Amino acid sequence: MRIRLVATTAAAGALTALTAVPAQATEYTSALKIRGIQYDAPGRDSNRCSTGNTDEEYLTIKNYSRSTTVNLKGYVVKDAAGNRFAFTASHTLQPGDYVKLRGGNGTDSDANNVVYRDNCNFMWNNDKDTIYVYKPSGDRADVHSYTKSGSDPDGNGYITYHG
Repeated sequence: MRIRLVATTAAAGALTALTAVPAQATEYTSALKIRGIQYDAPGRDSNRCSTGNTDEEYLTIKNYSRSTTVNLKGYVVKDAAGNRFAFTASHTLQPGDYVKLRGGNGTDSDANNVVYRDNCNFMWNNDKDTIYVYKPSGDRADVHSYTKSGSDPDGNGYITYHG
């Protein structure tokens, strides 16, 4: 009887491990993840390059690795409509470091953790969208969908992922 009990307990533990691992494995296959998004820039939306507020719309991407430095060169960010931004220059993220990918024009800076899309059009929809981050290999690093009503209960236009 003991053998069955041990085998049953071991099998139950293995089954629990099998059911828990795929969700974690899928969720954390990449060190680079979306930390948060300011999908709705504060104020009235204006995509005028000289006076607009597209630079107030941003995506924060963080290196969640404890030991691996990630170079963003070759990574691609897309939305559901196919709008895309490719990191064409080297931008290094140390473990725990992040970068804000902002709309509008500006000077990219490793020191200030910012990269500009050099595009004055808004990328993210104010009602709902899906954010995709792809590795240089073409494999998906992270993806999140949001709706204003379901994902942003305080209505401030900012959503946090992965803390």
